[in-house]
Amino acid sequence: MRQTFSTDIETLRRIALSFPGVEEGTSYGTLGYRVSKKLICRMKEDGESLAIRMEFSEREMLVEGEPETFYFTEHYRNYPMVLVRLPKVHPDEVKRIFGNAWRRSASKKLLNQVANR
Repeated sequence: MRQTFSTDIETLRRIALSFPGVEEGTSYGTLGYRVSKKLICRMKEDGESLAIRMEFSEREMLVEGEPETFYFTEHYRNYPMVLVRLPKVHPDEVKRIFGNAWRRSASKKLLNQVANR
C-alpha cells in the first residue's frame, strides 16, 4: 500500500520561491508563479488543483500511472501542462516537476546561477 503525503499552498510557496528568479503573483485571479516573465504554474479555481507546465510525454506517463493525482481537462489537452491535485501529491514530487518547469522557462543567466552553485 502506497503511503500518501499532502502538499498545501504554503508548501508550494516554499518550493516555488526556493528557485532563483521566481516571482509570486496571480494568473486568472489565482495564485501563480513566473520566472523570466513566463508562467510556470497557477492554482485552479477549485483551490486544490495546480496547473503546471510539463512536456506532453511526461504528462502522459503521470496521468496514466497516477490518475487520482495527475489529470488534465479538455481545455489543457493541447497545452503542455498537467493538473495536479495537491492534497494527493508528495512535496518532493512537486519540487521535481516544478524544477523541470522552472528549467524550461528560466533565463540562461538564472540557469547558470544554479549550475555554478
